[in-house]
Amino acid sequence: MFFSLTSRSRFCIIRFLFLCTILLALGIGSGEVFADEPPLLVKVLVTYYSLSGNTERMAEAVVEGVKSISGTEAILKRVSKVTAEDLFSSDAVVVGSPVYWSNMSGEVKTFFDNWQFKFGVFPDFKMKNKIGAAFATGGQVSSGKEVAMLTILAAMLGNQMIVVSGGGAFGASATTEGDSPGIDNKELADAKALGRRVAEVAVMMQRGTSH
Repeated sequence: MFFSLTSRSRFCIIRFLFLCTILLALGIGSGEVFADEPPLLVKVLVTYYSLSGNTERMAEAVVEGVKSISGTEAILKRVSKVTAEDLFSSDAVVVGSPVYWSNMSGEVKTFFDNWQFKFGVFPDFKMKNKIGAAFATGGQVSSGKEVAMLTILAAMLGNQMIVVSGGGAFGASATTEGDSPGIDNKELADAKALGRRVAEVAVMMQRGTSH
């Protein structure tokens, strides 16, 4: 049986098929564009105060750990050099300090005070949901390193950040005097592990994935 189509019918069918082709092409093209777009780099700010150079070495090892995770960018700065833009543009902040009387150093405390009085973090909680972590160096085995790290983490929790550990129960730490002068390879490995953990969690938070 043969069907005869009028010129108008043929025109309508051709136009319909043409529109379907265009829509299909747009759909495929859109998917390809998004698939080819690289994910945004996760920015991790590693900041510290160091008088003798020991905390600085730990900070550098933390940066190495961050860089071992693909899709991340590590920024290393002393606390006195950190700007509001550094804070607000970061996905994670790792803070290191030497131990002074079982507490963070005065310079690191001033850094946290600047979050409010200089950078205006509060009352909008501009650091909310960013990843936070800590590391510390102390002269003796029982010099208060864990307490010092907890003071850093407490400041972050007060700003509604999400704190993580790594390299130790509360973060990475190193003993720098007595039977363990300077920073040894085990302590550097712990600092790298902290950097990796922070970067991994920050990447998961940004991309909405989990292991």
